[in-house]
Amino acid sequence: MNLRQYEYALAVADEGSMTAAADRLRVTQPSLSQQIAALEKNLGVRLFTRTPSGVTVTVAGRAFLAEAKIATTASRRAVTAARAADGELAGELVMAVYMGLGARQLPEVLGQLRSRYPKLQVTLFEEPDPADMERLVREGTLDMILVHHIPAWCTFEAHPLGQEAYVAVLPKGHPLLEDGGALRLEDLESEGWIRYRRASLLDDYLARLLTDARLSPPTVARASQISTAVRLVAHGLGVTVVPASAIPEGFEELARPLLPSLTEPVLVGVRRNPGAAEAAMLDHLGRQNWCGAELLLGQGVAVG
Repeated sequence: MNLRQYEYALAVADEGSMTAAADRLRVTQPSLSQQIAALEKNLGVRLFTRTPSGVTVTVAGRAFLAEAKIATTASRRAVTAARAADGELAGELVMAVYMGLGARQLPEVLGQLRSRYPKLQVTLFEEPDPADMERLVREGTLDMILVHHIPAWCTFEAHPLGQEAYVAVLPKGHPLLEDGGALRLEDLESEGWIRYRRASLLDDYLARLLTDARLSPPTVARASQISTAVRLVAHGLGVTVVPASAIPEGFEELARPLLPSLTEPVLVGVRRNPGAAEAAMLDHLGRQNWCGAELLLGQGVAVG
């Protein structure tokens, strides 16, 4: 058995098809099938059940693949650490990002890292739900997380970056936009609201806000992306509340601060015993402005 076979098995499980996995791995299907068969023979169990439409993972396969994922992740980190020790920052850095966080800051940071360390690859898991986040941490897949709060089950070390302000977003021409002042949630009670996919952390946050304010405005639509929600608002479908830094460029004039001010901490969690890649990412993240206020100042809106 070898790590290549582990990677092959993980790809087959992800794709649910030998053909699709072979295409992804850029190997022939017969070669992939032979490697999987050899792995199953060495293990003495069947990892996959072949079906007319592809393959499914067996109970034994799920148990094996959970450990195989940890093994391949450890191998990736070992290569990254060795190259960093030799003065070359290369390999893969894997990060999960909560919905709406870093929408403006992360692209700049990744561009800076790319320019400085062209051999370092950064993979982002955007908006994982809490169950997926826990699984990714447990499997050892993640190196860093960008969050509002470090989950209780997560052993990552927290590094504060700042405070993220939340703002209301209203349709173009809405009367409440005219004076440019701050709004209360009560001002939006009679409006239809654009909410987010159920069980997402952002929608849970909005639900708590409304419950605490004893408000129950109607939900007129749900979106899975903040940028989509803002565009729906712009065209008159309803109103919403979003992190200030997540507002797409060109829509800042539709935002108004909230009174009392609503903010959440911005934290980057880093796994224990981090390497040079994590240190470089943390350094660049720390140079960004995370308060969100300056993003709307050009539109005459004060935030935070």
